[in-house]
Amino acid sequence: MSINKVNTHIIPMEFQYHAPTTLAEASALLEKYGDEAKILAGGTDLIPHMKQRKVEATHVINIKKIPELACIKETSKGIEIGANTKLRAIELSPLIKEKTPLLSEAAATVGSVQIRNLGTVGGNICNASPSADMATPLLALDTVVNVYNREGSKDYTLEEFLHGRGEVKLEPGELLTGMTIPLQPKNAGMAFEKVGWTTFDIATVNVAAVLTLKDGKIDHCRVTLGACSPAPVRVYQAESILIGEEPTQELFDEAVYLIAACVEPRESWRRAPPEYRRKASQALAIDALTRSIEKARRLA
Repeated sequence: MSINKVNTHIIPMEFQYHAPTTLAEASALLEKYGDEAKILAGGTDLIPHMKQRKVEATHVINIKKIPELACIKETSKGIEIGANTKLRAIELSPLIKEKTPLLSEAAATVGSVQIRNLGTVGGNICNASPSADMATPLLALDTVVNVYNREGSKDYTLEEFLHGRGEVKLEPGELLTGMTIPLQPKNAGMAFEKVGWTTFDIATVNVAAVLTLKDGKIDHCRVTLGACSPAPVRVYQAESILIGEEPTQELFDEAVYLIAACVEPRESWRRAPPEYRRKASQALAIDALTRSIEKARRLA
């Protein structure tokens, strides 16, 4: 078997290693080397891909020494999470568990503890895999991503930032610095559901829901679907029929039909055919909506 096709300890190419300590240095390196450069954060995707020559980077830019990229804090804008924050830190953070438990729940499903101790939330997003488990809950939480270049910074909604499989809204010299999650209603019920080949595997389908109740009716609603299209989607049609209604099984059945309709068939899908994903998205959505309503009732 070719050394370039398996995950060995050898990276079969020469590259230059850079370890900037400031955002300005990192941006300058990205500007200088362009497509030849790749950012190293957790390395859980980049290193295996370089070993297998799926990625051939001649410049590797390690951003781990930029201190402001690893943080979880509450500000006037909401919960700020640095791009280099480990998934394990998000899983265990008392602040995340209190304010946005959906994110802690989702982080706990990513790979093994060893992977979560290495992998970063920024890497999970910038890899732009349709199966990225953090993108779906972040979308449901109305997350705004923060991007830096040497002329300043930019903010995008997560929908604007994720263009499709492997594509994000980053210009030459720009890097993701973090994300801001607006403070959610105190009575918001949240749930994340996922199915994969194994417990440690990436998602075959995942669903996130955030709901609040007022006078027994759904007042605020976000429903997102992942691993069923080139990028995670917010299912606006399902949200529109849920808002203002009393949560019933009949209502949920109507909503999940619209969620399943968002599955975009691709014959190249190897993990599961489109029909499986449609059925799985319906089942997971029912579970996510039901758990969200139960939590919202306890918090009401």
